[in-house]
Amino acid sequence: MEEEMHMNKFEYTVTTNKSCPEAVEAVEKKAAEVGFRVLHTHDLAATLAEKGFPREPLKLIEICNAKHASRVLEKDVKLSLMLPCPISVYVQSGKTHISTLLPTSIVQFFPHAGIEGIAEEVETAVRNIVDAAR
Repeated sequence: MEEEMHMNKFEYTVTTNKSCPEAVEAVEKKAAEVGFRVLHTHDLAATLAEKGFPREPLKLIEICNAKHASRVLEKDVKLSLMLPCPISVYVQSGKTHISTLLPTSIVQFFPHAGIEGIAEEVETAVRNIVDAAR
């Protein structure tokens, strides 16, 4: 299986040989297995196509772990702007990619909230979901 990985301080992206629907299903399944609830899966490509803007497949999966979300919101309710955790599955140039925002990147937007430890825990879990889904 061809595997590519890309990470900068904001996002983590892997390439998979799975189709977009297979990758979405794998993300949803793994998220549930590790205690994250799939709140919604948005079909952004279908929404855009309905408005006359066709594109390659693109789905956004919103996942949340209530315990971690509650802990973060106790620190600063404005962190709700960064919830839930998004995982994007998309096709670009014929290849399927799975990408997520790194929770530790949120720390710089709320430097005084003291969420570093929580963000690291969530990031480990979310990266594991992405890696397992590839």
